[in-house]
Amino acid sequence: MNLESHVNSLNAKHAEIEDIIAREEHRPRPDTMRLAQLKKQKLRLKEEMARFRH
Repeated sequence: MNLESHVNSLNAKHAEIEDIIAREEHRPRPDTMRLAQLKKQKLRLKEEMARFRH
């Protein structure tokens, strides 16, 4: 896997997690534990993408 496809994959995963978070937050009673876990995953992906930009 080349660098560009890896970054594209990370971007896709990041966007997918954002969508899941948005759906969870709009539920009548969101699962706060799941939201915390998803937000941590999203942050890890963002940090990994930042390493490739610099």
